[in-house]
Amino acid sequence: MSTLHDRVASVTERIDRRSHDTRSAYLEDIEAMETSPDSDRRGLSCSNLAHAAAAAGPDQNEVLGDSAAPAPNIGIITAYNDMLSAHQPFETYPQIIRAAARTVGATAQVAGGVPAMCDGVTQGQPGMELSLYSRDVIAMATAVALSHNMFDAAMFLGTCDKIVPGLVIGALSFGHLPAVFLPAGPMGTGQTNDEKAKVREAFAKGEIGREELLESESKSYHSAGTCTFYGTANSNQMLMEFMGLHVPGTTFFGPGTLARDIAVHESTRTALRCIDRGAGYRPIGHVLDERAFVNGLVGLMATGGSTNLTLHIIAMAAAGGIRLTWDDMNDISDATPLLAKVYPNGSADVNAMEAAGGLPFLIDQLRGAGYLHADAMTITENGLADYGKVAKIATPDTLEFEPAPAESLMPDVLTTPDKPFQANGGLKVLKGNLGRSVIKISAVAPEHRLIEAPAKVFTDQNQIQAAFKAGELHGDFICVLRSQGPKANGMPELHKLTPPLSILQKLGFKVALVTDGRMSGASGKVPSAIHLTPEASDGGPIAKIRDGDVIRLDAENGGLEVLVPAAEFDAREAAVDDVSQSHILMGRELFAAFRATVGDSETGAGVFGEPSLTVPEASDTEKVVVG
Repeated sequence: MSTLHDRVASVTERIDRRSHDTRSAYLEDIEAMETSPDSDRRGLSCSNLAHAAAAAGPDQNEVLGDSAAPAPNIGIITAYNDMLSAHQPFETYPQIIRAAARTVGATAQVAGGVPAMCDGVTQGQPGMELSLYSRDVIAMATAVALSHNMFDAAMFLGTCDKIVPGLVIGALSFGHLPAVFLPAGPMGTGQTNDEKAKVREAFAKGEIGREELLESESKSYHSAGTCTFYGTANSNQMLMEFMGLHVPGTTFFGPGTLARDIAVHESTRTALRCIDRGAGYRPIGHVLDERAFVNGLVGLMATGGSTNLTLHIIAMAAAGGIRLTWDDMNDISDATPLLAKVYPNGSADVNAMEAAGGLPFLIDQLRGAGYLHADAMTITENGLADYGKVAKIATPDTLEFEPAPAESLMPDVLTTPDKPFQANGGLKVLKGNLGRSVIKISAVAPEHRLIEAPAKVFTDQNQIQAAFKAGELHGDFICVLRSQGPKANGMPELHKLTPPLSILQKLGFKVALVTDGRMSGASGKVPSAIHLTPEASDGGPIAKIRDGDVIRLDAENGGLEVLVPAAEFDAREAAVDDVSQSHILMGRELFAAFRATVGDSETGAGVFGEPSLTVPEASDTEKVVVG
């Protein structure tokens, strides 16, 4: 096995140093929970136990169990609903889990459900302004479900954007429990992502009507499972495998297949093995350490994953006492080769990625080249050595594992570290007199990575759509969309801006987006400086930009500057935009407490305090001047 890459090692070391006090306190807390009678169902009263077992049917006696040594009981946290395609398959998982547990003398109960929003449904709609907040609602709902203290391990059924991060945060609040995560897998390949994008652009131009657009969208999103492009949902699933919370090699098994059902069986057996308080004990609070998060970052960069994870990874790590920063991500990205070309970074979808060798191939290659912590703990017996293996059906309810292919089966989709598609990963941190932001560059052509153009300022994405339809955006410009941050309106995704901006770029205009909001996990070919902090609602510099100000966005060198004399720019009053409409109706009025307490983008945009450094620590490549 190769020596750990110098940059990966140095970033991990500084995360260790930075997190020493908070991580130590977290580990002390979960150690106390391991031994506390308050977290052991043997300490529950007879009335408590009777309530918990009343509806257990044939499992009632096992749930009640021997008071001295009760049978293991798994708590299931499910994000099932049958409106969200990626979560509809979870309907049958509890039955499979219960049956698998019974075969080894254990039991399982659905401890609780958590909400699961579909950002595809809410794109451009008022409901999108609850999407980011839903992550922390999910975390709290997870904690409520596990608070019954009836469980020796937990299994988490979730796939999409905010759901998996919320489940991880909630699981880490019960860090003494072993935790296994289960996805549902991607839907089958339908209309290609490139064709879908062309139809969307044709609609934006007014060349086709709503009926033709709906027909196209229905061909793309046509069955149960995750959307097949490499957005946030599939980036989440990659992350769970790289961080050792999935059964190896099972992440992209399709829903409704025998392989997927067997993976649920194997996940149940794995969860029960992790309960062992001896050498086999693998609680999630120990699995998700600094090494695991660095492995996840390497996976994110090597695959050109979703920018949404730049928020979620920070929030997830903080829940385990680990302090990550954007600079950590930037430096890992600089050192990690891009090994995947999956839409929007290419034309292939995740099913092609799986056919090319999938995550086992990528993990095997990255570990062999020294980019992963091979000694990281996982939910399996041999740690990361069990990953990088392909899972195959052995019997009707068991899997067998074989080495990943030595070469990609589709070299135009997945490649090796010695022949990368790009020398560095998919992410860059931008900094300058407008603050700090992130940009996904893996899908941005080199000729579009430096844009210097006058600003056109907007405060609502619908204003941009209207200006485009009116022909007012023809020309070089940088679209500045402010008051879209977490405190302003919940930081909605702005993916509906992709078609018009892409059309303008294809017409030969130099265009870019600068915003304190989010783009989609599918953000692609138009350079987009997103998550800008401080946000406008905090009086950030973006609130001082005026129409015509020249902005320079340099994605290659990490710069974001407004080219206005400093004295003139500093003297300007920050605009105060009216976002009051975003605070009422569609449930938004219920989230006033979230808007009042949410952190900024760089600390994970969470409502549980500010776990990371408010002033970024100097990276290996550049010192940050504070003052």
